[in-house]
Amino acid sequence: MKSIQVLDIHQFKKQEKENFFYSNTLYNHLKEYHKDINIPHKHNFYLSVLFTNGEGLHEIDFEKYTVQKGSLFFMNPGQTHHWILSDNTEGYIFFHSKQFYELHFLHKSLSNYPFFFSTKNIPFLQLEGNDFENIEEKFKAIQSEYSTEKTFKNDKIISLIDLMYIESSRIYEQLNFTKISKNNLYSDKIIQLENLIEKNFLSLKNAGEYASLMNISTKHLNRITQNTFGKTTSQLISDRIILEAKRMFFHSKNSFSNIALELGYEDYAYFSRLFKNKNGESPSDFMKKYK
Repeated sequence: MKSIQVLDIHQFKKQEKENFFYSNTLYNHLKEYHKDINIPHKHNFYLSVLFTNGEGLHEIDFEKYTVQKGSLFFMNPGQTHHWILSDNTEGYIFFHSKQFYELHFLHKSLSNYPFFFSTKNIPFLQLEGNDFENIEEKFKAIQSEYSTEKTFKNDKIISLIDLMYIESSRIYEQLNFTKISKNNLYSDKIIQLENLIEKNFLSLKNAGEYASLMNISTKHLNRITQNTFGKTTSQLISDRIILEAKRMFFHSKNSFSNIALELGYEDYAYFSRLFKNKNGESPSDFMKKYK
């Protein structure tokens, strides 16, 4: 199987000592690094990008978002994305490793913020007016500090990032975009389940297997997922499998039936029905439309 390209933060490092953080204007970033990246790919870092000019489409895990002035995106490691942008696109972009941020805080983590807490939360804000000006100011300050060699450089960058995440989270919550919150009664179990599905969806496809790993009953686990996602545990597992199927259809030259085998389904007819029930179309129809 041809795997999806995973970009490492080290590919963008400015200097040897800046292995865990990168910042740039979007114009320069696209010119320097994206000219040869034409297909969906992943990152192993947290990414934030603000568009201040231009237009286009940004696709994240096969969900399409319109790009225009004020579009702000947050991406978790492992998400697949691709964009098609106009030539006059401008803005700011930065990304960092988990440790770059979390080593500076004893009692905070990136999962505190709704756009990083769960991939089920929307990774997008459309900013206007004072909100846009406020967030743009933070991005400008981050880029300015990144370009200097002053003392306490990283400390200031992290403080600015934290302020940007806080302000963005407030806007996010005002717009009622938060589907799944860290304040949820079952937040720890939700994160545990999402991590377990991510690690085991190829081999474990039964809700009871995940309930066992979490030391709770299947009934209680389904109660958690229904209250949080409006879905059963089995539906969440299927969602992850179908997402991987879409990624593999796009990047692999294998037949649909061989991809189904790699995903753990010997009966292709069953897998095709599962895909169609989830996606509303067969694998072949999906690829025809997508291409």
